[in-house]
Amino acid sequence: MSILPHDPNKIRCPWCMGFEQYVKYHDEEWGVPVFDDKVHFEFLILESAQAGLSWATILKKREGYRKAFADFDYKIVADMPESYVTELLQDPSIIRNKLKIEAAINNAKQFMEIQSEFGSFSNYIWDFVDGKVIDRQLDSLQNAPATTAESDKLSKDLKKRGFKFLGSTTIYAHMQATGLVNDHLVDCFRYEEVRRLAI
Repeated sequence: MSILPHDPNKIRCPWCMGFEQYVKYHDEEWGVPVFDDKVHFEFLILESAQAGLSWATILKKREGYRKAFADFDYKIVADMPESYVTELLQDPSIIRNKLKIEAAINNAKQFMEIQSEFGSFSNYIWDFVDGKVIDRQLDSLQNAPATTAESDKLSKDLKKRGFKFLGSTTIYAHMQATGLVNDHLVDCFRYEEVRRLAI
């Protein structure tokens, strides 16, 4: 575990150390159970953009993505035309990868299909963990899995439904970020805080 020099009383998961934005994300968002579809969609866009890159890189471009993708309004994103894709390829505030940009638009359409079928994307995704947070009680980053049976099953189902750039590793990262899994290390100050939020 690492301790921030300016905050010696708080022990954190070591992966978040490096820059203040990363620490803030760890302290305030990562692992908190999410039931808001818009938040789920935001993370799906950001995580699909991460493929092959670091999460730190994506966090630094998060506001660029917010602006480029209409504050993560999936209804607007789903209707973005090809001409806008060309425009975004010139935007340095996001990852300028045509396939990833097109995937975001495609995924918005599939996202709404799931909403129509299940009432909400939240209903759909939480069903893969039986509506309960998986608490791994990790004592070391080395024990954290990159994928699980749940992420394999979810990723496979999303792929079947037409989603792109959401393999099992990416989906497990989504499950961690949106609190379907509590993967804070047990010594991290956020572990118990997030655990108390579990449904």
